[in-house]
Amino acid sequence: MLLLSRSARRRAASERWNTWPAPKARVLGVARTLTSATRLLDVLSLLRPEDGIEISYTVNPGSVFSAGLDQYLADVGARVLPWREATRQRFDLAVACAVNTSMRRLRAPLLVLPHGAGYNRLVQESTGDTVSPAGLSPQELMHRGKVVPAAIGVSHEEQLERLGRVCPPAVPRALVVGDWCFDRIRASLPLRDVYREHLGVGAGRRLVVLHSTWSEHSLLGRNPDLPLRLVTALPVDEFATAAVLHPNVWARYGPLGVSRRLADAVDAGLMLIPPQEGWRAATIAGDVVIGDHGSTSFYGAALDRATLLAATGLDELDPASPAAAFGRQAPRLAPGEDLYRQLRDAIEEHTPGRLAPIVDRQLGAPGQAGQILQRRMYEFFAQRGLRPPSEPPLPRPVPPPRSVRRAAPATFDVTGGPAPDGAVEVRRRPVVRELHGRARGFYVVTDRETHRLWPGSTEVVARTVVDAELSAVDWVHGQAAGGELYNVLVAALGRDRCLVRLHGGRLLEASSVRPWGSPVPDLDPVLLGAAVNLWWLADPTREPVAGLLGGGLRIRTGATVREVAFTAAPGV
Repeated sequence: MLLLSRSARRRAASERWNTWPAPKARVLGVARTLTSATRLLDVLSLLRPEDGIEISYTVNPGSVFSAGLDQYLADVGARVLPWREATRQRFDLAVACAVNTSMRRLRAPLLVLPHGAGYNRLVQESTGDTVSPAGLSPQELMHRGKVVPAAIGVSHEEQLERLGRVCPPAVPRALVVGDWCFDRIRASLPLRDVYREHLGVGAGRRLVVLHSTWSEHSLLGRNPDLPLRLVTALPVDEFATAAVLHPNVWARYGPLGVSRRLADAVDAGLMLIPPQEGWRAATIAGDVVIGDHGSTSFYGAALDRATLLAATGLDELDPASPAAAFGRQAPRLAPGEDLYRQLRDAIEEHTPGRLAPIVDRQLGAPGQAGQILQRRMYEFFAQRGLRPPSEPPLPRPVPPPRSVRRAAPATFDVTGGPAPDGAVEVRRRPVVRELHGRARGFYVVTDRETHRLWPGSTEVVARTVVDAELSAVDWVHGQAAGGELYNVLVAALGRDRCLVRLHGGRLLEASSVRPWGSPVPDLDPVLLGAAVNLWWLADPTREPVAGLLGGGLRIRTGATVREVAFTAAPGV
């Protein structure tokens, strides 16, 4: 009779409850910040579960930006081990996308990778000197004269040269692995329209993506009021604006703190992209990058988007890095000058490929990162009899943002007038009390406004709610009887229809004209009211009902033209 040892009996009893076979190899993902954690999930997805590879995660303590990290790992369903427990167990491989000398305590060969576009920033608190880029310094990579990581991934060959200058003993363990994150971004380009739809950016609008890294040298550090001034400077029918903030900003101030600091900008239409996911989809969906020296700005430029830097970060960058070259050569934004004009000029004057020589020095091995990383990780499992797949991994499309708030501004400042082609050009900008002392043109106030401001400048009132307590007819008559002298009153009747009350009391019903082969365009009551008022102001002596019934109205916003037809109320 064969007698099993106590440990063998415990192992057999434990394995009895398994659904799948016991793991053949064990991997530990080591997260230090939210940025590194999201990169880890990307990289470790290259390990196939069908090969019997079990993945656990742990948080390497000590980072000032670790707030919320345990919750994030729990939310994605990761198996998380306390750091002390993780250092006691043996693993076939540990992977980290942010290195720290304390990782020497792990009982596993360590693979370290960048958590952004290469290694660029000088962070003396981490590196212990003012010349080594964070992630490549002796203080991070070595302990008692020995290199700690078994493998060091770099995104481009040029980083090997800089590693050789600051930490020569580490060079033999370095490997060019490309950028798996950017490979996924490029593979997701066919989904651009899907991401734009998710962000509420329709045809004819440009998406401006504000990218800010962390620190006093970032876009927000240099220009904290830029998000608010930008969304109030850009006509909402031509531009939408989203903000991508480095996860360290969210960790430092918390979601509530970030939301409070940007509350006015969000109320005026700014979309805040969550730090966990969505920045890649927003970068793909975007048309213009306004950024700084952070990796997300660099990725936007790598997609050949029109790029303007509001901060360069040269004070905290390795001067030999591609990020520093990016800061020196990319076009600049002048935050104190006309933002609308600068963005239009940037789009018109954008030269495709202008920044390609810089981008190409940072993002090496294009399209090969997945296969390189996969093979290198599987080399650590060779003694377990595991081999990498024969076919290279296909990058999965990046997901859209989980939750993005799209605010509807309550009041608009409208300018414009007749265009040479007979259309009425409309430019409407969100109104924020702190920034508006006097209207550029006139105000359109909606039913969402709770603080009626500048009554003498309000010429149009619009109701956006369709299924309301009062009928549309009763509402416009009630507004007209309230004592204010408005030129135009508009009430939405549906997505493509509105009721219009003209100066003098005449009622018309407006509807979008559907171009052949296209869906019926939405008819925004605010846009319609603004256009009708601009049309009437251009010649107040004409009879408005006859003019609108006879020729309709063509509304131009940027490069988009909408046609609107009018019918008179019954019996008129």
